[in-house]
Amino acid sequence: MVTRRAECSCGQLSAVCSGEIVRISVCHCLACKRRTGSAFSYNGRFKEGDVAIHGRAAQFTRVGEQGGRVSYSFCPDCGTTVHYRIDTQPGVIAIPVGAFADPSFPPPFQSFYHDSRRCEWVEIRAEPLTKFG
Repeated sequence: MVTRRAECSCGQLSAVCSGEIVRISVCHCLACKRRTGSAFSYNGRFKEGDVAIHGRAAQFTRVGEQGGRVSYSFCPDCGTTVHYRIDTQPGVIAIPVGAFADPSFPPPFQSFYHDSRRCEWVEIRAEPLTKFG
């Protein structure tokens, strides 16, 4: 079994993930672009029971375009988002892949808002890749 550790920039907040990854995806929505400061977000989802959270976290909750609530947990010291939950996906915790700082992390197999919000210069070459929106 693979164990992965994600942490914030200062190391105060972390998530240790074991077990299989439920989903790996990229999202090109405007909210993800704002959250990451990049052209898209890259996230892994794990079963809640396979994730151990350590450290203090502050939270921010937003309402998504489809009406669901997304609750982001970030370090109150350095501001890095380490994990988040989407109310329409109970029992699952999402972790931004960048928090793992692991260049060998597996590629995404889903891309959301792929045609409608993706920057035209962004090319996702992972195979297979299911594209939504």
